[in-house]
Amino acid sequence: MLLLSHPTGNANVRHAALGLARAGLLAEFWTCLGVDPSAAWLRLLPAGLAAQFRRRAVPEELRTLTHSRAWREIVRLAAGRAGTLTRHETGRFCVDAIYRDLDRATARRLGRGAFTGVYAYEDGAAATFAAARARGLATFYDQPIGYWRAARRILTEEAALQPAWAATIVGNRDSAAKTERKDDELRHADVVFAATSFTKATLQEHPGFTAPVHVLPYGAPASESTSPRSPYATAGLPLRVLYVGSLGQRKGLSYLFAAAAQAGRSITLTVVGTKPAEPCEVLERALGAHHWIASLPHADVLERMRHSDVLVFPSLFEGFGLVILEAMAQGLPVITTPHTAGPDLITDGVDGFIVPIRDASAIAARLDRLYRDRDLLGAMGEAARARAAQFTWTNYEQQLAERVRARLAPAPSRAITHTTANA
Repeated sequence: MLLLSHPTGNANVRHAALGLARAGLLAEFWTCLGVDPSAAWLRLLPAGLAAQFRRRAVPEELRTLTHSRAWREIVRLAAGRAGTLTRHETGRFCVDAIYRDLDRATARRLGRGAFTGVYAYEDGAAATFAAARARGLATFYDQPIGYWRAARRILTEEAALQPAWAATIVGNRDSAAKTERKDDELRHADVVFAATSFTKATLQEHPGFTAPVHVLPYGAPASESTSPRSPYATAGLPLRVLYVGSLGQRKGLSYLFAAAAQAGRSITLTVVGTKPAEPCEVLERALGAHHWIASLPHADVLERMRHSDVLVFPSLFEGFGLVILEAMAQGLPVITTPHTAGPDLITDGVDGFIVPIRDASAIAARLDRLYRDRDLLGAMGEAARARAAQFTWTNYEQQLAERVRARLAPAPSRAITHTTANA
């Protein structure tokens, strides 16, 4: 039986826990906020904070297995991103501090429970894996984004190419201590799970890494609305282009805005995402030129997708990019790069387009093609919806559980054959 831990318990984490629980493999699920979304106390909070808490809702069938370590995360959410309390790596209530605190707590828990293994995530596994290895437990590691050395190489290049955007590339500021913990986690992993072929390929840059890596794509969301998607924009009307994600240059935002400038009046661009903590003048100017929405509930994001024509997700370095699959499920063709889940999900020119990273002209050319050919737009949208239907959370849960069970199974005993010499 496994102990699974993750501080924020996002969608893929919840489905990993559900898959293990439904297979009878999960003993405990450790997170920071395991919220019952119907709890009366949520109504006493400011609306924005209550919405953040509800995003940490734990499925009912996991609640009896859930252990919460909440107070640090509550302070972090209440403090927001400003000031020293949540400063990158050094703030007492920064994301890194939250991860390390939960990691230490689950490491201690291993000494008081009967477990056969642990399942933990990047940046939150070092202490847990050390304790597990000391007890002979299996260690399952989830690598949700590409390996840090590959990220540092690409994003350092990017900071030099686009210095005005460099302040938004937070990962480049990770300390040597943090990156060494990442390497320790990988060295102590028996099995690694990645969501994309790109993430798996980046692990080749880890010196001496030998653990098996399983690529398990995430699932498309179940429909949260009965409303049909709106008609695709007709000839002569601008394409309704959508971007959803964090607003940092790791996502390739400067190239999206450059492509939008090239496309001109043939598109309208809506950007949904939260600004980074540090100010960025070029980002402010770009958002001012388009329709920007800081945050939306997940159901409203899907609704916005149903009223758009194409999603552009030009990320330079990604783990999966769940919005790609979510958009395809709502009938949107997606323009993205090879450094995302795109190559695992999209057939170029059929249900979306794969363009090189840092290529605004390639993005603009695909937008122009869809602007000029509305029949193609509709056909690609329907193909995207059909393709997304092949990726379900149920499949993800079952495949994860199968691979975990296979690793936990005892090795088959070898039959010993006794022979008798001829007299």
